[in-house]
Amino acid sequence: MVRQPNTTERRALRHPIKGDTGLQMSDVAPTQTPILVQKYGGSSVADLGKIRAVAQRIRDAQAEGYQLVVVVSAMGNTTNELLALAKGISDTPDRRELDMLISVGERITMSLLAMALKDIGVDAVSLTGSQSGIITDEAHAGAQIVEIRPHRIQRHLGEGSVVIVAGFQGVSTAREVTTLGRGGSDVTAVALTAALGAEHCEICSDVDGVWSADPRTVEAAAQLQDLPMDHALAIARGGARVLYEEAVRYARDHNIIVKATSTFGPGAGTRLTQQQPKRLPPVCVTGSPKLVRVPSGEQPMTKLRTYTQKGARLRYWLDTFMLLDTTNAHEALPRSVPTALVTAVSSGLADDPARMERGRVAADRASDGQVLAAGAHGDVVWWEVPPSKLDEVVNAVHEAYTHEGEA
Repeated sequence: MVRQPNTTERRALRHPIKGDTGLQMSDVAPTQTPILVQKYGGSSVADLGKIRAVAQRIRDAQAEGYQLVVVVSAMGNTTNELLALAKGISDTPDRRELDMLISVGERITMSLLAMALKDIGVDAVSLTGSQSGIITDEAHAGAQIVEIRPHRIQRHLGEGSVVIVAGFQGVSTAREVTTLGRGGSDVTAVALTAALGAEHCEICSDVDGVWSADPRTVEAAAQLQDLPMDHALAIARGGARVLYEEAVRYARDHNIIVKATSTFGPGAGTRLTQQQPKRLPPVCVTGSPKLVRVPSGEQPMTKLRTYTQKGARLRYWLDTFMLLDTTNAHEALPRSVPTALVTAVSSGLADDPARMERGRVAADRASDGQVLAAGAHGDVVWWEVPPSKLDEVVNAVHEAYTHEGEA
């Protein structure tokens, strides 16, 4: 069993979650019964049958002696469907109204799951982000948590209820509904783990843990038992769908133990920890198709500020252009060209010319000589490739590093 934070560690959890806001985390009251925070992604709650199965899984965890706080995403593709409705009305939907719209999905899931739990004899209560005490800044469709006031959650836990929290959302300091951007439910879960002094955070999805590549596209991918947080963060930045950057960064910075596991399978999952594992994992290779290339041109900082206000995020800035991640951008970026990024992560990878060359040769061959740009730093090596070549390059680079010890 994972140990509870000690008194010193609990005080450390009172730092602001993000940004220099001056707001503090609420004090965490000691509890004799350990708290477990679970998060279920959209594929895990995609239909009523899966929601009932999740309810059974929660009941099993409660039977093991845990108090349960469960964070849920919207069902299946609900968020994408809501975004499509917004785009059907406006090419540049107002971000405040967008938050009002897309925050609905998680509320549907939370109430259905609470009903399913009550139906099998488990007392449960569903809470929105604002009811859970999740306070954010005023940046719509990409807000950052600045404080958590978990008093209502703690009260319901004390009454013996499983608390179901709508992920991905909160309430701003101006009392507006806000959403946290893609992966926001993971951020909600990790932040609540700290605020409640929970033992650890369990991220449940349709993939059992973290793999050396996406097993849905790379057959030779290997599952990782343990993964250091810095590598997990690099993989998340590279586009790994099972991990989200903000959640991993927060877990790393606040010493939160995270376990990524399968919702419905008996798999072992992957444990993300601060310590380096005894045996370093294999090279991890990820691919992201949601990139654009934009020229830096004149007044590049002004241009970058405009793009980030639209939800884009800078990945790399080279001499004459920038690579921006558009995962959380809900409108077109002017003068941008779609592109893709392949990222390889391993301890000291960028410090070993022979290993870098192995990846470069594989990427060049798989892309038919269409590597558009490349770079390396620390444990990370990356290649920009056309979106049509993304899967081929990911497979080729993964294969090259899988067999790098062979003659």
